[in-house]
Amino acid sequence: MRIAILSRNPNLYSTRRLYEAGIQQKHEVLIIDHTKCDLIIEKRNPTIIYKGKKLEKVDAVIPRIGASVTFYGTAVVRQFEMMKVFTAIESQALLRSRDKLRSLQILSRAGLGLPKTVFTNYSRNVKEIIQAAGGAPIVIKLLEGTQGLGVVLAETDNAAESVIDAFNGLKVRVIVQEFVEEAQGADIRAFVVDGVVVGAMKRQAKKGEFRSNLHRGGTAQVIDLSEEEENAALKAARIMGLGICGVDMLQSKLGPLILEVNSSPGLEGIEHATGKNIAKNIIRYVERHI
Repeated sequence: MRIAILSRNPNLYSTRRLYEAGIQQKHEVLIIDHTKCDLIIEKRNPTIIYKGKKLEKVDAVIPRIGASVTFYGTAVVRQFEMMKVFTAIESQALLRSRDKLRSLQILSRAGLGLPKTVFTNYSRNVKEIIQAAGGAPIVIKLLEGTQGLGVVLAETDNAAESVIDAFNGLKVRVIVQEFVEEAQGADIRAFVVDGVVVGAMKRQAKKGEFRSNLHRGGTAQVIDLSEEEENAALKAARIMGLGICGVDMLQSKLGPLILEVNSSPGLEGIEHATGKNIAKNIIRYVERHI
């Protein structure tokens, strides 16, 4: 089988692991920089030109699309779909996952637990927004932030007002969420592949930090999910239409609260924490669908 990994950097851990796992399973594996693909759209003959040559005889693609190139990366995935190539992550599911507000609305409609969230159109009633989210401390997030960037904890109402006013003045859209104190700076990532949780880890923020992202200095350890947590992760993946995803949750007194469903979850943290070959699980998923 000929598998294309859509990645801008072949040296990234996740890209390398997927490449190695594909080779170990006796497949031909290509690493394609999706930002350098040219798309030719014509009646009944959609094609992709890469480095001056037509991409042909590709059986499957595994998208690893960075948030900064979501628009073009999704267009490339959609072109492969038009060419009847199996995509491990569908273009529409990728777009849904990158829109944080839309994702939360979809998850809420499905009855999944979420932190209370407020979104407005640059409202001047900042005090009301803060109180609607439960009052300080509150978390303020950029709609397009990743890896913990663009996430602020405002510990007082005055601090929250200042941050929200600043973002509003810059015409930067944010969501305001309640701060779940009992989570104690930790969250859970459940890695879902083809409707199965293949690994889970608990990420703990470093001292003096509330963001548990490993890129922000957090630590990770393997965790056994409760039945409620596993069911929430699987339902979130299914509702978002993602065959591969990382579901981030908080442990709260109300049960699991979903923070985000990540359509391009990194493999390094989860593989090191669990000792599992997650990359092989992804290749097996592709094999089952070809």
